[in-house]
Amino acid sequence: MAEAVLLDLFGLKLNSQKNCHQMLLKALNAVRYHHTANAKFFCIMCCSNISSETDGECGNCELEINNGLSALLRKFETVSNSSMVASLYTIKQKIDEKNLSSIKVIVPVYRKTLMKAFIDQLFTDVYSFEFEDLQMTLQGGLLKQSNEINMITAQELEEIQNEVETYLRSLPPLKGELTIITSPSIPDIFIHGFTTRTGGISYLPTLSSLNLFSSSKRRDPKAVVQENLRRLANAAGFNAEKFYRIKTDHANDVWIMGRKEPESYDGITTNQRGVTIAALGADCIPIVFADPVKKACGVAHSGWKGTLLGVAMATVNAMIAEYGCSLEDIIVVLGPSVGPCCFTLPKESATAFHNLDPKCVRLFDSPDPSIDIRKATRVLLERGGILPQNIQDQDQDLSLCTSCHPNKFFSHVRDGLSFGTQIGFISIRE
Repeated sequence: MAEAVLLDLFGLKLNSQKNCHQMLLKALNAVRYHHTANAKFFCIMCCSNISSETDGECGNCELEINNGLSALLRKFETVSNSSMVASLYTIKQKIDEKNLSSIKVIVPVYRKTLMKAFIDQLFTDVYSFEFEDLQMTLQGGLLKQSNEINMITAQELEEIQNEVETYLRSLPPLKGELTIITSPSIPDIFIHGFTTRTGGISYLPTLSSLNLFSSSKRRDPKAVVQENLRRLANAAGFNAEKFYRIKTDHANDVWIMGRKEPESYDGITTNQRGVTIAALGADCIPIVFADPVKKACGVAHSGWKGTLLGVAMATVNAMIAEYGCSLEDIIVVLGPSVGPCCFTLPKESATAFHNLDPKCVRLFDSPDPSIDIRKATRVLLERGGILPQNIQDQDQDLSLCTSCHPNKFFSHVRDGLSFGTQIGFISIRE
């Protein structure tokens, strides 16, 4: 059964017939009666205000209603806006505040397809929707009448997407201004940086505000993440249309851009100018690689599994094999990640880090030793031939523990499954 009920009265127009109000009262009563047992949220979506016919499509005339209808309306939250996307986004925030996911949408038949198109833009697979036809017709016209629309044309879909994008662009940044951490080790022929959590529009607590990854398991839709990316691109100076994230598998596969893209990979390399590549991170290390001599770059996502599998050196080796890079020219910068203060593994897994270097493990004799994945990454890079001075892993904000700094970074360890994502990115200037 639905946890939230949305009644779409966006196209409602009242005529002068007295029983229009009775019809509305009957419909609202029916909604309350059928869903009171399970629904925790009742909402009416309308256009500016429910309007009278003489005031046009979306006038500001308040309903002249009797006490019975007035009392019933107070049991519903009303979201009024001239923009459908603004109304739906406001309703989504209310639903998310209550942590609800099962939604019944009661909608006029002619608006159902349009409503579904907007919902596809603003919601993810976390939510389940059920649609019911709104039956409120009356001779003389309570609802604007129209035939059912079964499909949205490509042009109409593009218009909906543009409307959503325009609205999201208008929203103010949350949690402060957008901040990018850069490394002095990487020369200016590259655009690079590591993001923090501020300056985006994602509003859910563990995703707020510059979340840069959307999935079917999170409540942040692609449209919001794309707007966050657009803001980052403008601030950093790269082209958001030529942006590629890794497809994480917590392994050591590397996509050499220009070759066939694998289904999943934890590293990317390129020598194409103007293309930005990015590694995700929310405790795992986003690593950036730069060779100013051969003008090539790479990124890697290194969690504890990828660290042990050698994803960092796999990315280095790909740059050497594909672009003729030399080990002594490659600069490696480790982005913010979880520290040994907050990250433990079972003894069995910790043993592999201890065998790599005992300094990578703290309290090894405990049931759940603390693991330093940054130290392990440096050990493997140095053993692979990267010069120690070309590895930046301890300077400034880059070495802060993501779990220990909730105002600055996202963290899976700290926030659980609904965690936000920051990135490390790099591109070669055009």
